[in-house]
Amino acid sequence: MSTNGPVLVLVGPPGSGKSTIGRMAAERLGVGFRDFDDDMAAEHGKEAGDLVVDFGRERFQELEHELLVRVLPKHDGVLALGGGTPTAPGVPELLKPYNVVFLDVDLDHLLKREGLVALHPWLLPNPRAHLRQMLADRRPIYTQVADATVETNGRDPQDILEDVLAAMPVR
Repeated sequence: MSTNGPVLVLVGPPGSGKSTIGRMAAERLGVGFRDFDDDMAAEHGKEAGDLVVDFGRERFQELEHELLVRVLPKHDGVLALGGGTPTAPGVPELLKPYNVVFLDVDLDHLLKREGLVALHPWLLPNPRAHLRQMLADRRPIYTQVADATVETNGRDPQDILEDVLAAMPVR
């Protein structure tokens, strides 16, 4: 594990709990928390979904990679990546030195997450089909970049947090 950069990086699909668990983990560990989607919005003046529409997926992923190169060595807390960030070319290699945990969630539980569709309008008109395909496409990448996988389906956030912290190397 790297000594410079995040003590924990969380990956997973939108709605898997990366921000919630990330904030809880940061508080427990006594470190800062960063949401990479917020970093992208601050850097480019628009939410990630709007940036994808404006620039296209390929250019958006280039922008994610460029920003992640700058963020990783500077942030020594918990970092929650955007749902698609690990799929960007070159990102899996950037994550290798860090402790990465995949927050796994199944389709039915994702569809129950309040506000998910409103937050990610690209899921329309058929959120179930879009999410099913997204999970199928991304799950192998999430598992490839992660040192551990923690299931979140129907679980209390405190229990998820305990499993995430247990998956971290002893500091």
